[in-house]
Amino acid sequence: MSGITPTSAANPGGPSPRQLAFRHAMAHFPAAVSVITTDGAAGRCGITASAVCSVTDSPPTILVCINRSSAMHDIFKQNAYLCVNVLGGQHEQLALHFSGATKLPMEERFKHDAWTSGVAGLPVLASALVRLQGPIRDFKEVGSHTVMFVELDRVDVSEEPDSLIYFNRLFHKVQRTKSGQV
Repeated sequence: MSGITPTSAANPGGPSPRQLAFRHAMAHFPAAVSVITTDGAAGRCGITASAVCSVTDSPPTILVCINRSSAMHDIFKQNAYLCVNVLGGQHEQLALHFSGATKLPMEERFKHDAWTSGVAGLPVLASALVRLQGPIRDFKEVGSHTVMFVELDRVDVSEEPDSLIYFNRLFHKVQRTKSGQV
């Protein structure tokens, strides 16, 4: 790990050089952009995230990471059910809304695209590239985040031609060629 210094005790003056190096490296790690949604007794909300990963297909399980300081964290934890809406190339504005960048109130964010009701009443983006729905089976706290393990009840894939990824702190559209290759 050339160029990274060991982490010392918590730095009240801001991120350590090691944390900054990690953040810079992760900015260069292309990732699909998703809007993670939930609804239930704790309320309805959604967030833009790129921290989604497959775990296993037996049973079909993914992990989703959310910062514990997020205002939405406890809502997801209490509702214990979520939908990962993997965004297509046309959804950049929606990603900005759910990231909070546009300061649009939560209830307004769900009016900007075609939302349907999924498993357990989850908000599901009808035009999403992929829609993954299921209960959160386990939570693990790691550093500043909670890792949620989600066992999927429903998996839907559309034939949208484009995907939205996050790379180098910007959104980018990835287009499929006519042969289906990226």
